[in-house]
Amino acid sequence: MKNIPLIRYKYVIVVFLFLTTTFSFGKSIDPSPYKIKTIVVDAGHGGTDGATRGIFSKEKDIALQVALRLGKAIEENLKDVKVVYTRTTDVFIPLYERIGIANRVKADIFISIHCNSMPIKKVISGYKKDSRGRKVPIYKTVQSTSTKGTETFVSGFGRLDEQDVVMRENESILLEKDYKDNYEGYDPKDPESIILLSLMKNAFREQSIKLASFIQDEYSQSGRIDRGVKEQSLAVLAKAGMPAVLTEIGFVSNPEEEEYMNSELGQNEIVTNLLKAIQTYKKQAEFE
Repeated sequence: MKNIPLIRYKYVIVVFLFLTTTFSFGKSIDPSPYKIKTIVVDAGHGGTDGATRGIFSKEKDIALQVALRLGKAIEENLKDVKVVYTRTTDVFIPLYERIGIANRVKADIFISIHCNSMPIKKVISGYKKDSRGRKVPIYKTVQSTSTKGTETFVSGFGRLDEQDVVMRENESILLEKDYKDNYEGYDPKDPESIILLSLMKNAFREQSIKLASFIQDEYSQSGRIDRGVKEQSLAVLAKAGMPAVLTEIGFVSNPEEEEYMNSELGQNEIVTNLLKAIQTYKKQAEFE
C-alpha cells in the first residue's frame, strides 16, 4: 500500500511530460500547406498515332505546339511549378505510359491536349444497277465541317450513345503491342468494353471536374463555343493519381477552327485560357 502513492505520482509525471512534449511539438512544427509543385502537360497522339487531320494539318502537331507553349507559359508565370512533358517531339507514347509519367513524378495536375474531329461516315448517295440488273447502293464518305467548340473530359462513366470521342481517343491503344495486358482486356473497338475502364475510375473526380470547369469558363469568356465538361471512360485518365483532364481545344474537321488552332493568335489565346484556369485552380486548391 505504501508504494501506491509513488506509482500514482510517477504516472502523473509521465502524463504531464507527454502532454507537454506533444503541445510543444505541435506548436513548433506546423503541417506544411498544400502546394501545386508539378504539372504534367500531355500532347495528345504523336508518331504513328496521328491519323486525325483537317484540310492542311494534323491533330498531333497542333497538340504538340500548344502543349509546348503552355509549358513555357506555366514556367514563366508560375515560378514555383515544375513542368513535365509526356513528349516534346513527334513520337508515339502509349496511353498508360503518359499517365504513368505523371504518377511517377507525383504530379499535382495532369492536362492532356487534343483536337476534336467529327467522325467520317458512309452514306448512300444514289443507286446503280449491277451486271445482273440489280439495284445496288452507291456510297460516299461524308464528314460534318460545321461542328465547332471546346469540351473538356474527366475520367468517369459515359453514355454508350455518346462514345465517338472516347472510341477515337482510345483507339491509340491498338498501336501498343501488349494493349490487352496494359488495359486489363479492354478493346477500344467494342463500345460495351468501355465499362471496363469505369472500374479504373479516377479517384480525383471532384478536383478534376473543378479544373475542367475553370478551363471551359475561360474558353467561353474568349468567345469560344462551350460544349461543356463531360465524364467519359478515357484510358489516358483512368489511373491518374491526381486531378486529370483531357481538353479538346477545337474541331480540326472545321476549317475555321483548324485555321484558328494553327495560328499564333489562336494558340496564344488557347494557352492563355488554360493558364488562367490552372492559376485559378491552384489558388483555390492551395487556399483550401
